[in-house]
Formats: sequence, structure tokens, C-alpha cells
Amino acid sequence: MVFEVRIHGRGGQGVVTAAELLAVAAFEEGRWAQAFPSFGSERTGAPVVSYCRLDEREIRTREPVVTPDALIVLDPTLMHQVDLFSGLSREGFVLINTTRTFGDLGIGTLFEQFRRDRLLTVPASEMAQRHTGRPLPNAVLLGGFAALTAEVSIGAVAQAIKDRFGTEGSVAEHNVAAAGEAYAYVRHEMSGHQWELMLNAPAD
Repeated sequence: MVFEVRIHGRGGQGVVTAAELLAVAAFEEGRWAQAFPSFGSERTGAPVVSYCRLDEREIRTREPVVTPDALIVLDPTLMHQVDLFSGLSREGFVLINTTRTFGDLGIGTLFEQFRRDRLLTVPASEMAQRHTGRPLPNAVLLGGFAALTAEVSIGAVAQAIKDRFGTEGSVAEHNVAAAGEAYAYVRHEMSGHQWELMLNAPAD
């Protein structure tokens, strides 16, 4: 069954590259995938959207993703400009690049209708800055996406990054390390959510 991803960010943050890397990661694992941007301004700072579809069979549709199974948000300030969560399934996944919580962002109530264990914030820009010297969160968030959704493996994400930036030199290595940190971070956060859900589960 097709898995649809919508990626929101601003020009200069690597929104289009993120979708392309995700598609390559799926290809690495023998799946069909497509990635494409929305048509519009991609000037630095302007809102940008890209889409990615993953499936076990050939994907024929080329329409924009309007009912995503997952959202990746590279810049949380877009919440005041764009309807980021339009069409998101109640079972959908959300990954937002921020050091703040959903409550701090003012959207805690909004997410009461969604599965809490599928909604996470990740300080991806900080991780990117630490590993690469630049606060570009795109490759980092794909590591978090791999942990959150299990739609691709962290190994496939790492290989896609190497394919893009080359196996030699520090750019690929540092981005792979940053994606790996995000993967570990999300796995840790998810284990905490599972424990919280168990504690709050109604007694039989």
C-alpha cells in the first residue's frame, strides 16, 4: 500500500533534497518511490513543499500529496503561515524540527485527535550544526523518520546520503552521523511514549 509523505520547510533548508533522499532510500531497499516538489517560489526563506510516495509496486499517480500518512516539518514557524496538517490521517506520523514541545508550540490541543506515540519533535537543526557545522535539518530528519515510521531503515537512509554526497569526504560522513543521532533520539523518545501509554492504559 502506498505511503505518502509531505515535507514542509523554507527555501534553503533542503526540502526538495529531503524528498529525493527518502525516495533513494526506498529504492535501496527494492521499493518503488517518487519524489517531486510543489510548483512555486523556492527562493531562500519562502515556504516550500515537496512530496514523496513509497510503495511495493509501481506508482502511477503524479498528483500532490493531499492526505499524507506522514508530515516532516523542517521549520515550525510555518505553522503561522501554512495549514501544515491539512489532510493528515488520524493515524498519521508527524516529525517537527524544533527544540520545543507541541504544547510550547501552541498545538497540543490540535493533536489530541491524533496518536500521541506518532507525534514527535526533534532538535534536528542543533544536531546538524553539531555534526556538519551547518543547521540544515533535512538529512537529519530522515534518520528520525526511519525510526518513527519504519518505512525505510537507517541503513538505507545512510546509503542515500552517501549516494548524494559521495562516500569520500566529511560531508556524507557527518550527515550520516547526524541522521544516526536523530534515529537514536526518536527511538529513545518512542520507548518513553510506549511506557507512558502502558502506565495510562485502563485496567482490565
